[in-house]
Amino acid sequence: MKLLLHICCGPCAVYPVKVLKQENTDIYGVFFNPNIHPYMEYKARLESANRFCKTESIPLEELEGYGLENFLKKAVFAGNRCYECYDTRLDRIALEAKAKGYDAFSTTLLVSPYQKHELLRDIGKKIEDKYEIEFLYRDFREGFREGRQKAREMGLYMQKYCGCIYSEKERYLR
Repeated sequence: MKLLLHICCGPCAVYPVKVLKQENTDIYGVFFNPNIHPYMEYKARLESANRFCKTESIPLEELEGYGLENFLKKAVFAGNRCYECYDTRLDRIALEAKAKGYDAFSTTLLVSPYQKHELLRDIGKKIEDKYEIEFLYRDFREGFREGRQKAREMGLYMQKYCGCIYSEKERYLR
């Protein structure tokens, strides 16, 4: 299977890539994360994803650069900011996968116990129907700690919040 894998950061890619490689999946990475704030956080996560993908011999493409303004236009008044965030990223990844002839698309967000898996799955399936390309849903959460440990050993940047300005605020208010 030729898979376009949305990579949110290096540490979150570790376990899913391990599993997918064991299944002989042909993985291509894409970094599209307009939600990440501030810019230096975006750069640190992109650098981490690049470092990890290089060690794993996975091509990684950055789509559209730092698109915070477009993300904020959708999320500022959204009743469910996570829905807008997931939908924006998965829709763009699926569109790219379809245009370039991939068999399926997926995301490393599926490794995090902090993400809303049911929502990710539902959005992925909706987009699968929209573009007629498979959304590969896997619950990779069982490998979250293993992936984080390996990422530390590799010296990858370890972020402290989901990425958006709202999650950054929540991190400091707790």
